Amino acid sequence: MKKLDELQQIVAEKDACLAEQKARIAELEALVKFYEEQFRLSQFRRFGPSSEKGGCPEQLGLFNEVENTADPSVSEPELEEISYKRRKRVGKREDDLSGLPVEVVEHKLPEEELTCPNPECGGTLHEMGCDTRRELDIVPARARVIEHRRSVYSCRKCEKESDHVPIVKAPTPEPVIKGSLASPSAVAHIMTQKYVMHAPLYRQEQDFIRQGVVLSRQTMANWVVKCSQDWLMPLYALMLTLLLQSKVLHADETVVQVLDEPGKKPTTKSYMWLYRTSGDTKRHIILFEYQPSRSYAHPKKFLAGYEGYLHADGFEGYHELPPEITVVGCWVHLNRYFKDALKVIPEAERADSLAQEAIRRIGKLFHLEGLWQDLDPNERHALRLEKSKPLAEKLFAWLETLLVLPKSAIGRAVHYALAQRKWLMNVYLDGRTEFSNNRAENAVRPFCLGRKNWLFSATVHGAEASAVVYSIIETAMANGLKPFEYLKFLFETMPNTTTGKLEGLLPWGDAVPDYCRMPKIIKGGQHDEKQRAGIHDGVRSKVS
Repeated sequence: MKKLDELQQIVAEKDACLAEQKARIAELEALVKFYEEQFRLSQFRRFGPSSEKGGCPEQLGLFNEVENTADPSVSEPELEEISYKRRKRVGKREDDLSGLPVEVVEHKLPEEELTCPNPECGGTLHEMGCDTRRELDIVPARARVIEHRRSVYSCRKCEKESDHVPIVKAPTPEPVIKGSLASPSAVAHIMTQKYVMHAPLYRQEQDFIRQGVVLSRQTMANWVVKCSQDWLMPLYALMLTLLLQSKVLHADETVVQVLDEPGKKPTTKSYMWLYRTSGDTKRHIILFEYQPSRSYAHPKKFLAGYEGYLHADGFEGYHELPPEITVVGCWVHLNRYFKDALKVIPEAERADSLAQEAIRRIGKLFHLEGLWQDLDPNERHALRLEKSKPLAEKLFAWLETLLVLPKSAIGRAVHYALAQRKWLMNVYLDGRTEFSNNRAENAVRPFCLGRKNWLFSATVHGAEASAVVYSIIETAMANGLKPFEYLKFLFETMPNTTTGKLEGLLPWGDAVPDYCRMPKIIKGGQHDEKQRAGIHDGVRSKVS
């Protein structure tokens, strides 16, 4: 009996040991699977396409297009005589150049050569027509010095007969910076090169030297800061007031490094916040704000007094805003989590995976949004409640039934979806809301592209000035203005304008001259807000 008990104890110990080993094996297998997922995802981010939309097959043959399309076996096209007349078709080249000024250069024979080349004739040649060839001529930027000579007048009679001689001076426009060489065009050019073309000041300094102009980057930086504070900041404040009157906004934030910031190391992160109007308005406003941290206190202060909807990503700081601000989640962010989960799955298993099913269900919602994008907000809201909201509720109900490992890619996607459900479903509260925050993410892209070139801001004043300049330029371009012409117009006008006339100087103001506006006929001239926002099919190019 005693031996039997000992044997049973040994068997129980071995069973316990075996169960422990099985649990350990399962834990290690899960860990290996997790590392495999992370490796596949890392490889995809490193070598995969940078767009969230599938690559276009036609792009693969761009570099060998001639070899791919050439076919020696195809015969040359035969000439066909057309017996009817038709109006000449104005092609794409005419459309692209019709908004540009034309300078005509005439090539004529001199008088002594207007003799008939026929030796038996010797008559005088007359002009029967002309051949026309068009060229696109580019005049690069050039620097010159303008001297403003202000005439001073006095009265000769008073000089002789009176003890008081009146002095009259000719009116001259106020300078953009008193006691400086800065001109409206120079400051506008420097700002456009840095904030539109992403050329750092040190590169502009080198380019000026090549033109024979010695203009240091410190001087250019001083001009940018001074002009942004004196002339652009009042417009910024006015646009902020108008922004807070909108009922639907978008927000986003991205990192920026400031070297000389009090109380912080040069390597620590600061943030550039972005706020912009949504697609329900014709007057688009895009505002940047520099802040030293990512605290929710910054959007709370910036949006003080605002009541309405705010599109944002899943950052918890936005969820701490006052209840007057209804945060609307981004369904594109949700879709990205499941796309990341799909990337780590072997291709043979993707079609029947949970990630693919989730992407398919989310895709239905975006497909419906594409069908309703041109409808009235009230009509869109009614259709959302009828057809889209039930599909979204079924999606979350299905996600709640899934049993997935929390640390796996699909587990993180499911957890994110359920945690963000409250804010994602807020899109069904109003027809003016959107399914994505792509408008904000695309608006912050120019800053991210510029950051790759200038890398950091030297001072807090420089970062704040950059926020103001980016705001004016991006708002101007979103409303169809040329950035250089608009900035030059502002720097020429604002030193001579009273505060009460600022509204006319806004990008949509009646005081803005026509030469500041992009010609409508040039493709890409006026920003297509739907294309810039990337709202179709929930697709957006990645921004680092």
